[in-house]
Amino acid sequence: MGKVSIALRGWRFDEADVFTDEGELRPLDEMDQDTRERIVRLSVVAGQPCDACWLVHGDANIQQCNVARIVYGEPLHEVVLCAEHEPDFLYWFREEGGDELTSRPSDFEDAFYEWFDDGNRAPEDYGGMEYVNTDPDDVPRPQPDVELPTLEEELEKLDDEELDALDVDLDDLDLDDPDETNGTDDDVPDDSRLGDLDV
Repeated sequence: MGKVSIALRGWRFDEADVFTDEGELRPLDEMDQDTRERIVRLSVVAGQPCDACWLVHGDANIQQCNVARIVYGEPLHEVVLCAEHEPDFLYWFREEGGDELTSRPSDFEDAFYEWFDDGNRAPEDYGGMEYVNTDPDDVPRPQPDVELPTLEEELEKLDDEELDALDVDLDDLDLDDPDETNGTDDDVPDDSRLGDLDV
């Protein structure tokens, strides 16, 4: 099995770590901590506006922001970007010292925002990321006639002790209190300098 992206390009997962042999998403408690944190975080940031667009337009004109399609960085300190602004991030990372901050996640995120907010951009002809498209039929998919629970539903089933054992920060998730309720993109980045740093 290879590496796949889920919901957003950038963070890559070993298929065996996130899918069962039947092609269904593994329960969270069967995932290792890093995978679990990223999957939970993706449920928060997928569909959010591009961070770079937001720095340009702000909340007042948020409708002008593109939806983020790419994620780089570490959970809770990630940068989410649209295809238009990905080259700016990659230029900052490759040419402006961003790669030196990978071991300091909060500095990494803030440094990119500061660089971009100061008006810096990639040169017009700067190449972005080359993506390798793999055969989507090779990526496990849930059976269409099987209704899978959402991540939020899976989390709501867990009691406090099980949630603590997951060791995942769920503060940004909009989860209902269980007592109050009634009841993959498979593009893989091909850039050897980025490797598995998830940046």
